[in-house]
Amino acid sequence: MSYGMYSVEFRSAVEELRVPGMGTENVGPFLANLIQLVRPERVLEVGMGYTTPFLAGALAQAERLADEERLALVAKTEQRLSSGGALDENWLLEHPALAAPGAYLEPYRPRFAAIDDLSIEESSADRVQDVLRRVGLDDRVTIVNSDVRNAAEKLPADFDTLDFAWVDAWECLFFFDHFWERVNPDGGIVAMHYLMTYPEGEALLEYLHAFQQAHPGEMEIINLLESRKLMQNSVTVLRKTSKPEHRHYADSGSEVRYTPELLADAEALVRRVRP
Repeated sequence: MSYGMYSVEFRSAVEELRVPGMGTENVGPFLANLIQLVRPERVLEVGMGYTTPFLAGALAQAERLADEERLALVAKTEQRLSSGGALDENWLLEHPALAAPGAYLEPYRPRFAAIDDLSIEESSADRVQDVLRRVGLDDRVTIVNSDVRNAAEKLPADFDTLDFAWVDAWECLFFFDHFWERVNPDGGIVAMHYLMTYPEGEALLEYLHAFQQAHPGEMEIINLLESRKLMQNSVTVLRKTSKPEHRHYADSGSEVRYTPELLADAEALVRRVRP
């Protein structure tokens, strides 16, 4: 049985993984919400612990929601098309509101791999598998027992492209230098822990800003600081933008354009689900 992220059972089990000195009590839910927002296909974590069940749970929940939305989108679209009605604002605002048919042509089936060599004594990484099993999420995570420097060839074969990576390890610089090329150029995200407020982390931030200046249009950066904390107190989010897919659905004034392409996607979706 899989417990939802907001259930008492989930929170109780995950609390066993919280290590006060790791500073991730707010980061876990933040990453889960980010997963729900962007719905990445391939997710990688470097450094298991408290955040791992949140990532796994968010992916499981996003997959369930995507399946429900897909069926609801087909139902409302099929009703319109079969009755000769138009795809218009009434159609647009019915559940799932604002959904783009093209985004649902294929089922959402995300994959999640986590890298850890269990070498940090104070980490809770060695207890993650047990907690995942108890909350029904152990089948959601492929665990790679390795340090990040030797992990590239041990990842699942389809992880040559990463849509989302969470790096909670000292090897942030190595990860950026050796894995950035794998990040999806159409908005792939890399989130890194605790780079602000200590010299080595600030040096890496300077390195990232220099890279950004040398590669215009390739990367966006935002730093989020938990200012009340003395350490382990930030998340740096990198978004890769070197080959963005342009998704211009609306005209000026936010009015959706019901183009032939949108209609074709809607019809194709109905045919795939209702052959």
